[in-house]
Amino acid sequence: METRYDRHRLTVKEYLEGTESLKPMELVFGVLREPPAPFYSHQAIVTRLTAKLYEHVDAHKSGIVCVSPIDVVLDRERALVVQPDIVFIAHDRLPIVDRCVWGAPDLVVEVLSRATARRDRTTKVGWYDAYGVGECWLLDPESDTIEVLQFGPSRRCRRFTGDDGLESSVLPHWNAVTRSIFE
Repeated sequence: METRYDRHRLTVKEYLEGTESLKPMELVFGVLREPPAPFYSHQAIVTRLTAKLYEHVDAHKSGIVCVSPIDVVLDRERALVVQPDIVFIAHDRLPIVDRCVWGAPDLVVEVLSRATARRDRTTKVGWYDAYGVGECWLLDPESDTIEVLQFGPSRRCRRFTGDDGLESSVLPHWNAVTRSIFE
C-alpha cells in the first residue's frame, strides 16, 4: 500500500495533513527531510534559552515563544517548511500562527551541532534572510558563542560570548548574559 511519503514530492497541504509528530521533519521544496533527534546537550541549551525567552516575552507581553518541533511555512508554493529550534513571533504578528507558523517569525534560533552547523549557517540562514525573518541567533556550544544575524535594511552580525550581554533588535529590553545560556 502506497503512503503519502512514498511519492517523491509533497505539497505543504499533504505534509500538514500527516500525523502529528514530535519527530523532527522539514519539507525542502517538496522533499521530506527527517534528521535524527538532537543530542541531550543540544536540547539542554534549547530548554534553558526557551525558558529565559518565555519569561522575558511573558513579562513584556510582547508575543509568543515556541520550541521545535513547530512547522514554519516559509514558502507555501515552493513547499518549504522548516523547524527552527526556537521561534518568537511578536504580538502584532500573531495572526500568522494557525496550527503552524505561516510566514517568517521575528526571531529564529538554531543551536549548532557538528552534523547541522554547515547547513544551518548557509542554507537555512539564506532562507531566513530571503523570506523575511527579522533576526537569527546561531548558538555554538563548541565555542560558547552566539551570533546574532539581523536581516533587513539594518543588516548586521554581532557575536557574543562569556559575560557579554546578549542583545536583540526584535526583543525589546532583552539582555541576558551569554554564558548563562550555555551553563
